[in-house]
Amino acid sequence: MSEKSSTPTGLVAFAWALVGLPLAYGLVQTIRTASSLFTG
Repeated sequence: MSEKSSTPTGLVAFAWALVGLPLAYGLVQTIRTASSLFTG
């Protein structure tokens, strides 16, 4: 019942980058802001 996926690898990588890069940037900004709250 398992069908072979025909999604191109480049498209999958592009989709992950499209979601992952802004997510990583947001995490970094959140950590920087939170650390400034705790360190003064």
